[in-house]
Amino acid sequence: MEDSVVTHLDSRAGYAEQFAAVIARSRRSLQLFDPDAAIFPLGNSDIDALLRHFLAGGGTLQVALHSAAHVERHYPRFMRLAQDFGHLVAVRLTPRSLHLLTDSFCIGDGVHIVRRYHCDHLRGEAVFDAPLSTEISLERFGAIWSESLPGLATSTTGL
Repeated sequence: MEDSVVTHLDSRAGYAEQFAAVIARSRRSLQLFDPDAAIFPLGNSDIDALLRHFLAGGGTLQVALHSAAHVERHYPRFMRLAQDFGHLVAVRLTPRSLHLLTDSFCIGDGVHIVRRYHCDHLRGEAVFDAPLSTEISLERFGAIWSESLPGLATSTTGL
């Protein structure tokens, strides 16, 4: 049995704080799923710095989205990061058949997680150092990832 502390979330600021904490604690892998990534502050300079440090250390980032439009329009820092670390960052788009999935989560190293129960609401939780708490979401992410296709253009030339 794990003795993990669950932090309940109900605000954008709380969610952003816990998202940053997941990145800061992670060393090997980050898996992120959200319909459009609007809740993740990927455009913030502090998140960019955390992600760059994580990736410079050899970590890998996998992002699965229903649509990349928000990221492409509002997160130029993330677009540069994805281009700079293209060998460690992968963004995939889900097929229409998976667009009914409405939860949102970020898993770090398979043991940390911040999640929203539904993408239309800010209710969620963060749990750290708790592999059992990430198990189902990791399995779901694997299934989502295997069904998804590459979908973020990090270069304006299209090459």
